[in-house]
Amino acid sequence: MLAQLAIRDIVLIDRLELNFRSGLSVLTGETGAGKSILLDAFALALGGRGDGRLVRHGEAQGVVTAVFDLPVDHPARRIAEEAEIDTEGDLILRRTQMADGRTRAFVNDQPVGVQVLRAIGAALVEIHGQHDDRALADPASHRAILDAFGGLQPQLAKVGTAARAVRTARTELAEHRARVETARKEADFLRHSVEELAELAPLPGEEAQLAERRTIMQQSEKVARELNEALEAVGGPHSGVPHLSAALRKLERRAAQLPALVDPCVNALDAAMVALDEARAVLDAAVAETEFDPRDLERVEERLFALRAASRKYDVPADDLAALAERYANDVAAIDAGEAALSGLEEGLATAEAAYAEAAEKLSAGRRRAAKQLDAAVKAELPPLKLERARFITEIVTDPDSRDAAGTDRVEFWAQTNPGTKPGPMMKVASGGELSRFMLALKVVLADKGSAPTLIFDEIDTGVGGAVADAIGLRLARLAATVQVVAVTHAPQVAARAETHFLIAKAPVKGAGRVATRVSSLPVAERREEIARMLAGATVTDEARAAAARLLQGAEA
Repeated sequence: MLAQLAIRDIVLIDRLELNFRSGLSVLTGETGAGKSILLDAFALALGGRGDGRLVRHGEAQGVVTAVFDLPVDHPARRIAEEAEIDTEGDLILRRTQMADGRTRAFVNDQPVGVQVLRAIGAALVEIHGQHDDRALADPASHRAILDAFGGLQPQLAKVGTAARAVRTARTELAEHRARVETARKEADFLRHSVEELAELAPLPGEEAQLAERRTIMQQSEKVARELNEALEAVGGPHSGVPHLSAALRKLERRAAQLPALVDPCVNALDAAMVALDEARAVLDAAVAETEFDPRDLERVEERLFALRAASRKYDVPADDLAALAERYANDVAAIDAGEAALSGLEEGLATAEAAYAEAAEKLSAGRRRAAKQLDAAVKAELPPLKLERARFITEIVTDPDSRDAAGTDRVEFWAQTNPGTKPGPMMKVASGGELSRFMLALKVVLADKGSAPTLIFDEIDTGVGGAVADAIGLRLARLAATVQVVAVTHAPQVAARAETHFLIAKAPVKGAGRVATRVSSLPVAERREEIARMLAGATVTDEARAAAARLLQGAEA
């Protein structure tokens, strides 16, 4: 429910703070006192259109803040959470209106877009009046209203599930059909490509491996000559190894004669012989590595040429040829198995559509039953509202070809305002006052069917009086037992039934040479005086006071 409304520097309002309670609250006051300003400011906080002219003259900006006390599972909290807003505690909507026309919106002090603010505001408050019957103006909402009244959410959920199944089946069929059709057009090319790529049998990474191998073989030809020359020098017939070996043997024979001089030389020559022997072994291995069959190089180059030619032909990197071959093979398989798959998908779509049709028909039948009950319930509310000759009609048109997640029905609220006249859409055949009363009757019937937690009624009692105004007040009070109701009214019969009574008036601002709108919560004695003024007009008489007292007593009875 709305707990508090604070307004600063909006038109004639400089500072205003109202605390609301549950039940029925009324706002009364002379014409021009600022009731419309108050509602315009409230609508701004709920995401309504901004206007720089709302800012009080001489100020740079105006601010409106609305505080709501809500249960933890309220839909408005879910909308806020989806927008990544912290929803702990109260939900606080704030809108700043700049004099240059710009606005800024906040929810729980977090900046938000106006669309988010408007979505949250719509879940919190409904504003109704002679020219703002939004619940009735949009036929798209009528179907949801009927479903809520009839408790048809389970059937509606089944239709939604069936509709999603139909969409999925239709999408899968369309995508598969498109693949098969595309494949058919390229069937010859695909089959030839699959055969060609299967014969080539490319492997991922093969190109790089072959290129590296070719490079090694090509370089080996250049290195082999030098390696052989080195091997010849170390181990060939003209190498110095035999001479060193002979010299070593001679020194070994003389070692006993002068060991101190000869032994170091023997050791050095022996180490040299070992090193030369190791060098010869390494050179032998290297020379062996450089030896290859020239036909191997030819085969590698031919394979590289074939891979790169296929890469150019199919316009993909050589490493992707294997994946391309697999994809083409799958496309060919799709052509071969496509007809059977298409038949299966077509049968699946037909099954899904039949399930949807069955679920939609059950929902339609439930809506027709609920429509009769709704029409009867609203009809029972009309006579006291001076609409005893009128009829409320829930018009349902079922079109099997017009399908959505909510079924095949178009629901619209119609009215027949007088016998013998042609029924038609309520917004077209009912006057402003009749619309307001139809809406009130509908709201009373739907009081416990998912209404916003706060309902605002703006002068829906205009043009009526006496018993009709009392009937309106009674229904507002009944409605307020379920949701919070705030009514702007000129009818004393409505004001008398309120639990909270606010008086709106203009008062001069001391020393400022201007006036400002003030709102005060009236105690019982002042309530009687205000209701007497509403009954009597400018001059309040004792008779008016007595009548006001009777109205208050009657409302409490």
